[in-house]
Amino acid sequence: MLKSLFRPIDLTEGKIWKVIALFTLPIFLSLLLQQIYVITDAIICGQFLSANEVAGVNNTSNINFMVLQFAFGCTAGFSVVSANKIGQRDIKGARQSLLVQVILSTIISIILTVIGVLAIRPLLAVIGVKEEYNLEIFNSACTYILIIFIGLFGQIFYNLACCFLRSLGDSVTPLFFLLFSSVLNIGLDILFIASFKWGVMGAALATIIAQALAALGCFIYIFIKLKDYRFKKEDFKFNKEFVFKHLKLGLPLAFQNSILSFGLIVMQGTTIKFDALPDGSLSNESQLGYGAACKLNGFIMTPFIALGNAMLSYSGQNLGAKNHERIRNGVKAAHIIMLIMVLVFVGIGLLSTINGAYLHLFLSPDKINDRVIKFSNLYLYTNLPFYPFLGSLFILRNTLQGVERPAWPLYAGIMELIARLGVCWFLPEFVNGGPLNSMASDWAYISTAAADLASWILADIPLLLGYILFRKKVVENSLLDLSK
Repeated sequence: MLKSLFRPIDLTEGKIWKVIALFTLPIFLSLLLQQIYVITDAIICGQFLSANEVAGVNNTSNINFMVLQFAFGCTAGFSVVSANKIGQRDIKGARQSLLVQVILSTIISIILTVIGVLAIRPLLAVIGVKEEYNLEIFNSACTYILIIFIGLFGQIFYNLACCFLRSLGDSVTPLFFLLFSSVLNIGLDILFIASFKWGVMGAALATIIAQALAALGCFIYIFIKLKDYRFKKEDFKFNKEFVFKHLKLGLPLAFQNSILSFGLIVMQGTTIKFDALPDGSLSNESQLGYGAACKLNGFIMTPFIALGNAMLSYSGQNLGAKNHERIRNGVKAAHIIMLIMVLVFVGIGLLSTINGAYLHLFLSPDKINDRVIKFSNLYLYTNLPFYPFLGSLFILRNTLQGVERPAWPLYAGIMELIARLGVCWFLPEFVNGGPLNSMASDWAYISTAAADLASWILADIPLLLGYILFRKKVVENSLLDLSK
């Protein structure tokens, strides 16, 4: 029975809704465990660190997200090639794809580490975190993000291993390695922060060590248990077209993710303005409230991200097998599953906002006050009811990526950025009737939070158009085949 649990699922066969649901579940649990990284750091930091140190860690989340998501976009796009080869029953091609992914990911890891370390101060400045405003917040943010960037290799290669295994139809194995890693992360957090008193440095070290060990475990499993995917001498022959195909699918998704992340950084920078005091200094209520709300939002978003990741491998395998109608039916089934998720997870999220209950997970009681509760809850109330737009975005974006239409997700990312920039740069001050500060109106903050909703709706437009054109092309090709 245990052996059958680890056996890859053939996504080209079986009852569609059941295959998607079964394949999504381990991905969801894996992403949930990744959220435990974030939540564990937040809980322990919130209990043992000062309010300014917690704010500093929170302020790095979108910067970290921008750099990592570029790499994760590459690895996800690369995996479409291996999924396509699996759909064609081409084991050799899938193995050669893995080798290309390893080489490209190594190069990307080096480049991103160097750029990330050098860009820490400018990126923090973009969101308004500067030495002259609050030295403790600035130093905490610098320390945390520097260590995270130094440990990028582990996080990138874990994601590479996960994407490759999922392209084979195996979404269970990464879950078990991440389970071990999560338990280790919790233990290291307690050891480094609570016992050794290493502060934000300890939280960052715990994260990168645990993730690196998860990556190592996944690759040991691939090369020992999956003998067909051990590299052979002939795999090292350079094939320019094959490498270019990986880049063609990976880079658009990477840039799309980074565009999205930059929009989030701008949004965070606008949020920080609500902490600006008359004397020019910076308080931390909006940073604490917004940071905690984003962590809860990340948890609620997890099943939708998992469903999108499942559709990436599902559509990739079925494209290779030329099961175009199965792709269409899969998109329908995924939307039904998504709507059920909205009822369950958004409902849980809204219930947890009562009296700011969820804030006690992330902050010690002395850091929670009426303003922190206000900032966190207003953000969630503005966006949670509209999650169907976000769920459709994940489904369509990953499906188009899986059927080798990477341009449309990139267009969607550009639309997301336009929406966030347009809302954050103009709407809050217009609503407030002047510059933003700690005295700004609640409606000004709500209009800032609405940048998320605007970006989801605007991004859905090119994704829907891209999917319609893909379906039209499939129908035209089918009619052409019948006429021959």
